Formats: sequence, C-alpha cells, structure tokens
Amino acid sequence: MISRRRHIVVFEHESIRVGQVYDEVEFSEDSFNALQLYHASTKGMYYELGFKRIVFKEYVGVLQIGNLVIEVLPKADKRGADDNTQVVWRSILISMLQTVGMFNVKAPSSSSLRIKSNSILDLYFELFVSEIEYLLRNGLVKKYRKTEGNCTALKGNLLFNKHIQNNLVHQERSYVRYTTYDTAHLLHFILYKALRMLNQMNTVATLQSRIGALLLHFPEMPDIKVSDATFDKLVISRKTIQYENAIGMARLLLLNYHPDISKGNNNVLALMFDMNLLWEQFVTISLRRGFKESNRNAVVSGQLSKSFWKPKNGNKTSIRPDIVIKDESFGCVVLDTKWKNLSGTNPSANDLRQMYVYHEYFKAAKVALVYPGQNENREGVYWTPDGQIGNQNCSMIGLRPEGDIKAWQKGIFESVFDWIKLRSEE
Repeated sequence: MISRRRHIVVFEHESIRVGQVYDEVEFSEDSFNALQLYHASTKGMYYELGFKRIVFKEYVGVLQIGNLVIEVLPKADKRGADDNTQVVWRSILISMLQTVGMFNVKAPSSSSLRIKSNSILDLYFELFVSEIEYLLRNGLVKKYRKTEGNCTALKGNLLFNKHIQNNLVHQERSYVRYTTYDTAHLLHFILYKALRMLNQMNTVATLQSRIGALLLHFPEMPDIKVSDATFDKLVISRKTIQYENAIGMARLLLLNYHPDISKGNNNVLALMFDMNLLWEQFVTISLRRGFKESNRNAVVSGQLSKSFWKPKNGNKTSIRPDIVIKDESFGCVVLDTKWKNLSGTNPSANDLRQMYVYHEYFKAAKVALVYPGQNENREGVYWTPDGQIGNQNCSMIGLRPEGDIKAWQKGIFESVFDWIKLRSEE
C-alpha cells in the first residue's frame, strides 16, 4: 500500500531545518539522519550539512527519503517563492532537461504523458515506466549465453570432472555446458532491478498499477549489484539500440539510490542536476539551433580544449571555455556561461581574468560572460599594462528566463547574435 506522500519545495542555495514546517510538512530528524548518511556516500555533492540543517548548493532536482519528497528548484530572479513561482521554475527546469536530452524517450512523447507531475521525480518515473512498456510491446531482445548444469539429456559439452562429482549415483543425468537463447542477460537484469526499486520508491497511486503490471509481465531476473563498471561494460548494438534510453534512465536511478538497511523505511533516491552544467548545455544547444535555422555556417563548439601549460615532469594543463563560435564573417567568439544573477554588479575578478586568457589564447574578436537575468548587454574593456584603455572587449550578456522554452531559445540566439553583429560592424 502506498503511504501518503509529503512534499517540500525549496530553491537552490536555500536550507531546511529539523522541526521546521514547510507547507504543512515537517522536516523530521529521521529524514535528516537519512540525508546525513547519504551526504557521506556522495561526498557532499548535492548539499552541505549544518547543525540539524541541510544547505542546498547549485544542484537542483529531487531528493526522496521514504515518503518525503524534497524538490529543489532553480531560481535566477528575485520573485517571491510563492506557488506560482514554483510552477514556473518547475516548468522551466523540466523543459531545459528535455532540451538537453535528459528526458529523451522513444515512447510516448512528453505531450501524451498520463500523469500531471507534481515533481520532476514523478515525470522521470513515468517516462521510465513508459519506456519499459514500449520495450515489452515490441518484444524483449534475446541473446545467446553459456549455461552449465545437470540435465537429463546430453547436449553441448560434457564437463567430465563435474559430471563424476555430481552424478555418481544419478547416472541418468549429465553435467554439461551448453548455449541458451533467451532473455536472461545483463540489459534485462538492470531494467528489472530498476523496476523493483521503482516499486519501492513510487508514491504516485495512478502509476503503481502500471509498475505492478510490468513486474507481472517482465521475466523475473536475478538480483545483481550495480555500479558504474556494470554500465561501462555494456555494449549497445544495432539489435539493442532501442534499450539505450531505458538503460540511461535506469543508470541514473540505480546509481543514485541509497537503501536504508537499518529500518527499511528511509530509502534515499536523488535525481539531482548541476545547474551550471545544465545552463551551459542549454545555451550551447540553443545557439546551435539558432544558427542552423538562420542558415548560417557558424560552428558552435562546447568545451573546446586547448593545451595551456606543461611542467617538466607530469601532465599538461588545458583551458576549456564553455562555448566557442567560429564564422567567416566575425571570426572567433568565446562565451562562458554562469548560472547566477549579478543583479547589476560586476563579475568576479577570477571570471574576468579567465575571459582575458580566452581572449588572448583563442585570438577571439570578443568574449562574453552569459548569465540568466534581465535581457541586457553590458560592454566592458580591459586596461593595458601601461594603464591605458585597451581594445580587448569582454561583455556581460543577460538572458531573461521564459516559460515558453522555444521562445527563450530563440531569444538566447537573437541576443547573442545581435551582440556579435554589433562587434563585427565596429
């Protein structure tokens, strides 16, 4: 039976305290203790610990502890944290994740989802269930595998030593190694384990019957231990390409699951995303799409690495700007994305020094720091070593978040392209 879910919504860099009530839901000490253990297993990646307090970082998404769901939303403006703000930022976050390919599915499309999700976790659970339903409808892939054991018929290779050891009395049997063609292989081991975990963690009543039906129709598989190495050794072939999305989703679920082995009712599941990385990927994809739709041949590269320094002994150091744009008409432009709201203040000295290096090293016509915020471009120039105003330009480009994700992507391209054109015309 599904227990009633409790739901707390906070924004990035906010904190929650033990005993405090959030929208009629109290953050209990049991939940804090479970998150304390999970903090150690993740080396403090998603949040910091205070005295009976959780302080969230730049990671956004969902943490589920038993039947408590803590949703951490992004926020790049000064609007109040009311229900409407939560709805807007939840929609923006889901749309950004879909844009960068985090929620890619073969069936169904996001427009035909049956559940009106109250959190990213609900959406992710349903997408995974829909993906497994799709695989079952199309038939699970079978593979050849080696099997050995006692059989009443002689087939394959007789393992003589084991045959003597096991069948001294039962001479009607043969201990053999043979080839089997069935659905018992690693891909299905992983998906079945993820389904069972989902059956434990799901708190959405309308989804539980679908999970139960999948467990009923999915062939029972052995329980395996999973780690990064388990997924690294998987080989997706042309025959199993339809499993790629489901396996990717299962990986995210299983590797971020921390079972409660003491009480069993405070299992922790984290579905968290680095907002800085998500912002960088979102801006990169938006610019690529914009240049393509405008029929320009500009090349937009993400994380273009160049060697920067090498010691006499040891490994070299590289520099890697977030986005490099190259085009015959304006040359090279370098962008660095930062998910923070400057609110009219100057960038940090470290960010400006970094952009100065990009300007020099990539022979860039212009460089810019790209932030969420109000739609505005603030131009700036570097001083020369002799104290004069130079001609090396570094700008700050503000991009206002929009609920309509396609309109926001178009606005990102237009803002950046207008800034590039202004520079190329100088």
